[in-house]
Amino acid sequence: MKNRIGMVVGIVLILLWCLLPVAWIISLSLKSQDSITNGNPGFLPADGTFAGFANYSDVLADDQFRRAIFNSIGISLIATTLSVIIATLAAYAIARLEFKGKKFVLTTALVIAMFPVVSLVGPLFDMWRTLGIYDTWPGLIIPYMSFTLPLAIWTLSAFFREIPWEMEQAAQVDGATSWQAFRKVIVPLAAPGVFTAAILTFFFAWNDFVFGISLTSTEAARPIPAALSFFVGPDPFNRPASLLAAAAVVATVPIIVIVLLFQRKIVAGLTSGAVKG
Repeated sequence: MKNRIGMVVGIVLILLWCLLPVAWIISLSLKSQDSITNGNPGFLPADGTFAGFANYSDVLADDQFRRAIFNSIGISLIATTLSVIIATLAAYAIARLEFKGKKFVLTTALVIAMFPVVSLVGPLFDMWRTLGIYDTWPGLIIPYMSFTLPLAIWTLSAFFREIPWEMEQAAQVDGATSWQAFRKVIVPLAAPGVFTAAILTFFFAWNDFVFGISLTSTEAARPIPAALSFFVGPDPFNRPASLLAAAAVVATVPIIVIVLLFQRKIVAGLTSGAVKG
């Protein structure tokens, strides 16, 4: 009984610790700007300071923010698609073939995935301006793939190593080509790993701030995290905290929806393959 009470108390404390910042941002997004400027320390909006969903409608009516949403969705989906396709083929080759230096390749991929992002911003800034892709979608997609592709290869190689190759050989005996055996037998078996790699890649691209703020200068390619830092509202001398909070909530909604819709596959993928390294 004591253990169960302790477990419940621990879960409640963890949930409070994790959800309190989210709840506070939502609370700020529902307050009027004047009440925040004049001081409204309470968690809930005081009497007469409840702005309702007016902050959300103002944010969504802003052309700069709508453009940032479009940029984030497009850049994240393209980076995710390319990374998953290339990583699937590369991880299959690494797991399927025996060659000297395989462990070194996987270790290098993991090291690159953990490389500090900020250390590459300076060289990329000069290089991208020289190549003419500064402040463009490819200028963000390429560095996103540079970090997510090694991680996806590392994750997927763990899944491919768990697949019995006899199934591929059986498909070829039945008349399938190497490509058909890979596409119709191997890929479906590695689907949880592919999905996990896609989720990790999409989260990295969607949440990136360093590349977004450093490699863009206009709304042509600026993603949501970077756009929030330039979001000043109608008064450039008074930062609209309530509007920024509403924008942050809107930017978080796609991630929450993805997690809620695919939570079983995410958990299954992370626990059945990624942790096996």
